[in-house]
Amino acid sequence: MPREDGMAVTGRIDGIPHDVWHTEVLAPQFTYEVKHLLGHYLAIEKVLLLEYVRMDLVGAVDAAALGTRLDTLGPDAVRADPEQNMSDISFAVERHVQTGDTPPFPAWHVDRSRNDLQACAQLMAAREDLAAVAEDLAAFARAVLDLAGRYTDTPMPGYTHGQAAQIISPGFHLAALAAETIGALRRMLHTYDECDACPLGAGTMAGQELPWDRARMADLLGFARPQPHALVAVASRTWTTLIAGDLAHYAVVLSRFTTDLMTWAGSGFGFLDLPDELAGISAAMPQKRNFPVLERIRGRCAHVVGRATDIASGQRNTPYTNTVEVSKESGGQLRVQVDTMRSVLRLAHAVVDGATFRADRMRAACAEDHLGGFTLANRLTLDHGIPWRTAQIIAGRYVRHAVRKGLTSGEPDAALLRDCAAESGYDLDGMGAIGDAGDLLTAAFDVDRGLHAKRSAGSAHPDRVRELLAGQDTELDVLGSAWAERAARRAEATGRLGTLLTDLGQRSS
Repeated sequence: MPREDGMAVTGRIDGIPHDVWHTEVLAPQFTYEVKHLLGHYLAIEKVLLLEYVRMDLVGAVDAAALGTRLDTLGPDAVRADPEQNMSDISFAVERHVQTGDTPPFPAWHVDRSRNDLQACAQLMAAREDLAAVAEDLAAFARAVLDLAGRYTDTPMPGYTHGQAAQIISPGFHLAALAAETIGALRRMLHTYDECDACPLGAGTMAGQELPWDRARMADLLGFARPQPHALVAVASRTWTTLIAGDLAHYAVVLSRFTTDLMTWAGSGFGFLDLPDELAGISAAMPQKRNFPVLERIRGRCAHVVGRATDIASGQRNTPYTNTVEVSKESGGQLRVQVDTMRSVLRLAHAVVDGATFRADRMRAACAEDHLGGFTLANRLTLDHGIPWRTAQIIAGRYVRHAVRKGLTSGEPDAALLRDCAAESGYDLDGMGAIGDAGDLLTAAFDVDRGLHAKRSAGSAHPDRVRELLAGQDTELDVLGSAWAERAARRAEATGRLGTLLTDLGQRSS
């Protein structure tokens, strides 16, 4: 039915939204935007008001009154109403201003479009969300560095293809997690800067007819610059796929490290322990002590990846223009993804804060698996002059026979090594070796020596790991400062906008 209050929002459609359209789509969208975007809409409206003043379309007195009315625009002031605002937040904001005790001016919202206004509000929210994830990531990285620093000298087996391979340390492995986390933080900063272009002033798609100062509007909203191309401003949601991709990439990496933690915490290894506050029990088997928090982390990482696919799929094959399918149906999933990622990081942070490593269990596993085979082959070549491939064969043969005899790496069998070398035509005793075969085996298979054997930069040697951690700590400081600069720009813009409106009110009085 037509409206009889003179406040209809359109002359093209005479009816009001259908009940199912309102219930299933418009009202939930309205609720979402009130919760997550209303503050940004308010800031945008104030910037537009200042532009109207600059263009002499409204005087200072009326503008100050209008600014006061905008300040009453809170979550309780607007609601989805099919009759009054077609359950659209932009119409609800417009109606709220027009029905106040303010002298609305004829040019209110002239030369305006919902397209660039909504794109701008959505991007402002996305910037804040990305910054919040970055803050969580930085805090998590700090916790990982702290845990890694406590275990740089603690030997543990490193695994390739599911098999024990070489001696590393928990600190070395965690330094890799820190490196990946810092890399994600660095990429997200690049994404933030890439997306920090204000859509406001682009209009529906082709620009606007009034001489809007787009650079000033961008600055007042804390953006680094305006989006140069009007169509890109309203049609592109590349920023959603960029942010979603960054989160998905990190979720994949974190899920892999979580798999390692799950393996190490299992009873088959017993390397890692978590406090009771992060443990669960079995309803049937009282001897069990489970860590479902790790399963939750890995499971939610899958949700983060899935949302990125959802966001990309929602844009695929759509026209390159403003569409609800892209801007709201697909773009709304970014908030879900961000919330899930932040939940994952809170859980992972708690795990890292509470984790302890069993040095005894890890050392025993290192001793059991003859992890010095690589070192033994190196020494046979460097100290005895045996060609590398042949040295590999001799070392492998020794390990095979030692395992069959039930020997651990701490039980060197010099006679066995001589026999293995002799099978390949080499007499260790007659080759001027440095020390006898027993000394060679002891040096190759000693657990602590194995951890210190690597010398190259970035290796598991405790000194190299400490160098890595120190460099990561420094980079975190640099990245933290960079993210703080972006936050300061947003905060300064908010303060500057408030000051301009206050000055406007003082001029009007």
